[in-house]
Amino acid sequence: MIPMKYYKNMKKFLGVLVAPLLLTSFVSEDTSSKIDTTIDIVEEVKEKPVEEPVEEPKQKKWVCNNCTENERIVLEFLQERGINDKVALSVIMGNIKQESMFNSNICEGGARVPYHHCHSGGYGLIQWTTSDRYHGLGHFTSKYGGDPTHIESQLRYMVNERQWTDVEHVFKTPGLSVSRYMNSAYYWLGWGIHGNRTHYSNQYINRLVQV
Repeated sequence: MIPMKYYKNMKKFLGVLVAPLLLTSFVSEDTSSKIDTTIDIVEEVKEKPVEEPVEEPKQKKWVCNNCTENERIVLEFLQERGINDKVALSVIMGNIKQESMFNSNICEGGARVPYHHCHSGGYGLIQWTTSDRYHGLGHFTSKYGGDPTHIESQLRYMVNERQWTDVEHVFKTPGLSVSRYMNSAYYWLGWGIHGNRTHYSNQYINRLVQV
């Protein structure tokens, strides 16, 4: 029989040996569980497909075959304004051709002169004729910069006139007929003679191509 004092010492000794083993077992199980979880997460990330960036479709635009530089400038400018219907563009182009043949320095009657040298009749791309519209071009370029003889300045002035802003929404409406757009062109320009406006418009309808 083991004396009581030796029994107590042995119990303490066994406790010292067993406790670390239990702790090691507990830590090992917990660590193993964490490692397994980490592996699962890594595998999940590896298996997730890489998404390719989606490219925005390129916006198509209308170009004019065998057109002059001024015609191309006007066509590009109108599309930047949000007018994208082929017929609407063609009607506007047809009216400008009837007014000035796309010459920004033309005075009514055919003289090619700078803005300040046109003393009677209409002037420029859309033949600004009335005093307030003609002088409005000069005031506009004086205030905002540019040369009233140049096409870029005239286009900027054109789309700021009330006559244009009142009907621009019609030109921006797709799917209308030549005659419907032509009615708005009449309000915009106030022409007295129809001339070849519709003929020119139909020519542009056949010449504009989308790229």
